[in-house]
Amino acid sequence: MDQLDKVILNINDYLYSYVIIGIILIVGIFFTLRGRGMQFTLIPEMFRVLTDKATVDGKGKKGVSSFQAFTISAASRIGTGNIVGVAAAITIGGAGAVFWMWVMALVAAASSFVESTLAQLYKVKDGNDFRGGPAYYMERGLQKRWMGIIFAIAITLCYAFVFNAVQTNTIATTFNTSFGINEVWMGIIVVILTALIIFGGVQRIVQVTQWLVPIMAIAYILIALIVIVLNVTALPAMFQLIFKEAFTFDAGTGGLVGAAVMQGFKRGLFSNEAGLGSAPNAAATANVTHPVKQGLIQTLGVFVDTMLVCTATATIVLLGGVYGTNATSDSRVDITQQSLVGQLGDWAGIFLTIALFMFAFSSVIGNYYYGETNLEFIKKSKKLMFTYRLIVLGFVMFGAVAKVALVWDLADLFMAIMALINLIAIFLLNKTAFRLLKDYRAQRKKGKDPVFYADQMPDLKNIECWDRHRDDH
Repeated sequence: MDQLDKVILNINDYLYSYVIIGIILIVGIFFTLRGRGMQFTLIPEMFRVLTDKATVDGKGKKGVSSFQAFTISAASRIGTGNIVGVAAAITIGGAGAVFWMWVMALVAAASSFVESTLAQLYKVKDGNDFRGGPAYYMERGLQKRWMGIIFAIAITLCYAFVFNAVQTNTIATTFNTSFGINEVWMGIIVVILTALIIFGGVQRIVQVTQWLVPIMAIAYILIALIVIVLNVTALPAMFQLIFKEAFTFDAGTGGLVGAAVMQGFKRGLFSNEAGLGSAPNAAATANVTHPVKQGLIQTLGVFVDTMLVCTATATIVLLGGVYGTNATSDSRVDITQQSLVGQLGDWAGIFLTIALFMFAFSSVIGNYYYGETNLEFIKKSKKLMFTYRLIVLGFVMFGAVAKVALVWDLADLFMAIMALINLIAIFLLNKTAFRLLKDYRAQRKKGKDPVFYADQMPDLKNIECWDRHRDDH
């Protein structure tokens, strides 16, 4: 296991130092310029479309709303990466990692817009619901089904299996530390809860995530605000430390790429998933009148994840008095927990354990859905789906008892593969996404609630969900 972990770690160092970070930045900056900074200028519009009701189809059935699709993606985004990942980034890369996390979110948010808009455009009907995502726009937009199949396999391995192992690994470790509950028993509990939901279909996933995600995110941010109020005089020094350490380069971690940059980008990508190709799978489920609406919603999701939830963890860690003393790279959960307990008392440690459970469990559900929709792309088979669900439950159990470092390093490896495939695809298709944005802006300028039909852009093929005769967008 140690030897395997060492090999994976070396591959990850090369991929992130010389390939992934550069591509994410180049693509993100290109999209930002082409969209005239839409991730900043259209923030008010993001909040407006968040409250859009789901379109009702001709049979009177309501689909998944913008907000519900937002919560499915947020369920996956807001997970252990927001607490454990941020703490790990700071302990390994220093306070400066937080700055590079912010940079990652601000730049890559444009990529999130493109991928989610494309997912809406090329979605397909699935009974009363919709499915879609990178595999679908690779097949329908690029006419490269083989590319879609490779991506579908990669995201299933990455999210449904490896990332879910990461989530349960954190749950089991935290509950063992806080309450002395054996990791095996914790794994069994999570397996049972997961099985109850994943055998219920997308609507049950929606029902769970639409109330669980907002509650856990708001509660966690409120706790961070209490810590900030208690340490308000230390805020200037905290920001000074973040900016100072952001530009302290370590030649030993990938040549020109310092530890702060490396950790900020890796953990930022793991947390907000912008450009990774995961959130588009949730974006495609929404029943909206224009593809751009979900592009805007998922861009907002990147900001909520990084600028709010990740920053909340960073302030807890940096203001808690533990960072810089006895913190080590293995104290990922402990450093956040110790910081909270030191500031607010023992009850805060219990709160963090419960919050981590909610964050991680919601991610397990969101991650499962990403794998399901991509397996449907490869082949529709009830036997295959049943087998897939059993394997997911197996990895949930495996994560509870596996070695922490190996699980996280595997997650980084598969994440890099996914990002590489998806970024190539959305770069090739970006012209279509920005045509849709131009159409959306023009309609909004006239005071309309934007609506899109396929015959508005007759040169686009394989977008049958947007035919004018359909009432069910």
